[in-house]
Amino acid sequence: MVVLIAEDDLNTRRGLAEVLQHEGFVAIQAADGSQAWDKYLEHRPDFICLDVMMPRMNGYELCRKIRQTDNETPIVFLTAKGEEIDTVVGLEIGADDYIIKPFAVKELLARFRAVARRCLAKDKLSPSKSSYEQEFRLGDLVVMPRQLRAIRADQVIDLSLREIKVLQLIFQRAGQVVDRIALMNHAWGQEYMPTSRTLDQHISQLRKKIELDPKNPSIIQTVHGVGYRYDF
Repeated sequence: MVVLIAEDDLNTRRGLAEVLQHEGFVAIQAADGSQAWDKYLEHRPDFICLDVMMPRMNGYELCRKIRQTDNETPIVFLTAKGEEIDTVVGLEIGADDYIIKPFAVKELLARFRAVARRCLAKDKLSPSKSSYEQEFRLGDLVVMPRQLRAIRADQVIDLSLREIKVLQLIFQRAGQVVDRIALMNHAWGQEYMPTSRTLDQHISQLRKKIELDPKNPSIIQTVHGVGYRYDF
């Protein structure tokens, strides 16, 4: 899922991109409104994150321009301005959400995951952009890719895009060893090569979410020196 981040503050923009990329999003960055418009036309992102106060075209102007031809792509405003009138203006011109700076990373991810779920629920993602399938079962765990969630009995588990991709691949290759390179290419993309340590850390965190006993996993089993496996 591709996210366009339009933010003139370099540190904020890079920080947002890093957080989103860690979740499994593809982050396209723009330093001003004019550049953001060009990147919107080039990449046609799945959703957009706009700073309000940007040079060359502010967030309100850019939102209006996008909404002239595109009423579907979700738009989230980021701003340091907290007055109620600004929120009203942003929502009236077509924004889907409004986040006030400074914001906590957990809050930001919760908002973005909610937007991602709406995109997936509406089948907004084209087949060329997504390999998402119907729900599938790993033991007693039901994974619902379009909701970015899994369910075990009455427990609902929120998952990131990257975690969904990891689970999809081990499900598709059930009974087989999935080597580290295959997992990294599938979950991160061939253009980005994480280290083995990065993969191990992600698997460790994912086990804490989905395994009944993370120290003795039954879903994501380690095959030492090779990769991971899920057995029926």
